[in-house]
Formats: sequence, C-alpha cells, structure tokens
Amino acid sequence: MENAALAAGPEERGPKRAAHPGPRPRPGQIVGLLGGSFDPAHDGHLHISREAMKRFGLDHIWWLVSPANPLKRHAPAPLERRMAHAARLAARDRRITVTDVEARMGTQMTWESVEALRRAYRGQRFVWLMGADNLAVLHLWAQWTRLMRTIPIGVLARPSESLAARLSPAARRFDHARLRQSQAGRLGRIAAPCWCLIDIPMVKDSSTALRAAGRWPQ
Repeated sequence: MENAALAAGPEERGPKRAAHPGPRPRPGQIVGLLGGSFDPAHDGHLHISREAMKRFGLDHIWWLVSPANPLKRHAPAPLERRMAHAARLAARDRRITVTDVEARMGTQMTWESVEALRRAYRGQRFVWLMGADNLAVLHLWAQWTRLMRTIPIGVLARPSESLAARLSPAARRFDHARLRQSQAGRLGRIAAPCWCLIDIPMVKDSSTALRAAGRWPQ
C-alpha cells in the first residue's frame, strides 16, 4: 500500500465499517499489519515479518494485499494472482496471514484502512509496520498525523536508511512518542502515538527488481 500527499478530507470523515472483516485473531494477540501491493511478495516480506514479530513482540502478522494503487506508474497484477502468490510464500510461517480485507472494506489510504480495522475489531491490539523509507516520506501521506495518533508504528530500517528516517519530519514531530530499540518489545502494549525504529539486516529481494528481471510477468 502506498500513500500520497492528497488533499485530506475533514477530520470527522471516516471510513465505513467493514461488513465482512478479515482474519480472526485470538484473544490477547498483538497483530502486526504489513500493507502493500505485494506485486509480487518475496523473501524480503517474509524476512521483515519475522524480524518484526521477534523484535516488537507480535503474535501474528497480516499481509494486507491492496487491491490497486492509482499512484503507481504500472498497474499491478490481478489481486487474485498476487493473493495466491503471497499465500504460498506465507505458508512457510503459520503466524502470517494473507488477506484482501482492504478490498472488502473499500479502503485505499493507510489511515482509512487502520481506522476501519479498529472499528471492525474493537479492543484488538494492532501495530502498523513500515520500512524506514516510508517513515522518511510519511509527512507526505494523507492524514499522517492522524495515523500516528491512531496506531503504534513499528519501523524496520536498513542500516543505510536509518539516519534519514530518524531525521525525517515525521520522526522529529513525534520524537516525544518514540521508544528506544531496547524497548521495542513493548510497542504493541502502549497507546498511540508511539513508534519505534529498529535496525535489521535486509535481504536483497524487491518487487521492483523481480519485475525488472522478468520473474513476475504482468
């Protein structure tokens, strides 16, 4: 899932409640949400999911496969194909669930999806997961401060991206809400605004590289 500096609607406007919510977490679980087009899913997604569960103390992760992103230059593969490929990859770890809940909720922007999920899963503890490259441009996302105040955010950084993310406008704006890496395991138990950036080794796979190499024909 990608976001952009689109004109935000009125603060009181919110997404509709999902008529058919996604997976059912067990009571007391802390669930990480990893959004994206997954075009295609690859070992890097699996790697950061496992690192996030280990470092942030998450019990489960949902891969939110977005239906489409009108802001990207290329049209993604059909949702059904991306879902099936992601599900095959996620089958390596039973703690990861692939879902198209965004398509069924009719949401597109991250803040909309997060608020819709919170409405559909009252009392459920969620953590939004993102890469450090996204934190660096978070201030350009629609309703980004609203997002920060709605859900704890776990940021996974390549060593080369860490500094830019830490100095980003969003990081500076919410510096008071930042957890140290040594406290990362508490992230899902603290009310928003709360965020934590952790440095992790990254694998080289990327969706862009796989498409460019012809390993994911459109």
